Amino acid sequence: MVRLDGRELVLGVTGSIAAYKAVILLRELTRLGATVTVCLTEHARAFVGPLTFRTLSGRPVLTDLFDPQSEDAVEHVALAERAAAIVVAPATANLLAKTAHGVADDFLTTLLLAARCPVLMAPAMDGGMWEHAAVAANVATLRARGVTVMEPESGALASGLSGRGRLPEPEAIIAALVSTLAPAQDLTGEKVVVTAGPTREPIDPVRYISNRSSGKMGYNLAAAALRRGAEVTLVSGPSALTPPAAATFVPVQTAEEMREAVLHHLVGATIVIKAAAVADYRVRRPSEIKIKGKRDLTLELTPNPDILAEVAAGRSGAFVVGFAAETNDVAANARAKLEAKGIDLLVANDVSQAGIGFDADDNEVLLIDRWGGNRALPRMAKSAVADAILTEILALRRAAGRVADKAPR
Repeated sequence: MVRLDGRELVLGVTGSIAAYKAVILLRELTRLGATVTVCLTEHARAFVGPLTFRTLSGRPVLTDLFDPQSEDAVEHVALAERAAAIVVAPATANLLAKTAHGVADDFLTTLLLAARCPVLMAPAMDGGMWEHAAVAANVATLRARGVTVMEPESGALASGLSGRGRLPEPEAIIAALVSTLAPAQDLTGEKVVVTAGPTREPIDPVRYISNRSSGKMGYNLAAAALRRGAEVTLVSGPSALTPPAAATFVPVQTAEEMREAVLHHLVGATIVIKAAAVADYRVRRPSEIKIKGKRDLTLELTPNPDILAEVAAGRSGAFVVGFAAETNDVAANARAKLEAKGIDLLVANDVSQAGIGFDADDNEVLLIDRWGGNRALPRMAKSAVADAILTEILALRRAAGRVADKAPR
């Protein structure tokens, strides 16, 4: 089974006797590495209580849209932006009708109306309801909007009748989810080099100069490029993260080591993404033994090589992306860096904001390209930011190709 590591999912559960199967589905999704937030309708709570889902997911269960005691009272907006997908299982005929007609009268329906991520619905209903013309029309409306509505299974129903209306088994729902999440293999044939994490510049055998980078953005970029069919080399400074298994992984410590690794793997690369936070300076003469004593200490620093500018100068046709962690005048500073380095795309974020940037799971970035474009991405999971950056690269490259084709010869 395909892993779902790093994916933030929403599991919507509605009022059906099949709601107990959502517990099994939740357990399987978390076992596959997904982070799952469960959203229960009022009637779903009559079948399975929030405590069961909270215990298995390790996360708050969302229920009441207007609970004044809840910190999640407006969570539908943020969750709709963060989620990689929303799965509704079971999805009753009532839920299908509300969603098809844009009704937003509880947390789940409001979330579905705000969502821009893939939505998968696994229906469950009794007695011949699936064949009713109204249900068929609602399903057709949802499918026309891009919602994946599974076919219910046939068999014994809760009423004692037999027919179509049984909730698909959890294995089938997960398979449909994986298919829904699977991106187009639009990077097949591409050779992508990604740098990630910090570098460490030694002061002595014990101490070093470094920064707060965790590597999460670069590792997410490597994983996203692999999912989309690319051959990926990940050059990483020290990080606690596990590199994607299918990537060529090159661990480094210092900026000099990162430079050597990147230039070595630059041959044949079509896309280079420099997401690493490379130390700007290193100690000119690190001590060979541990520095002892409590006293004032002066370190003589010297600039590290400018890997990004060097890559841009020797790119051999590769599309080059840089990152900028800013604390003020983000757009202006990012545009200046892009022009100074001679790169194609600059991804900038304001690291002074809480909850994004260094060591966070989310990011909110500004994409600035050398053709004059500015595109702001709202706060979302770094996995989603990674896919958005890759999509932007392909779009910019196609557009640049069209401009080149129209240029006078």
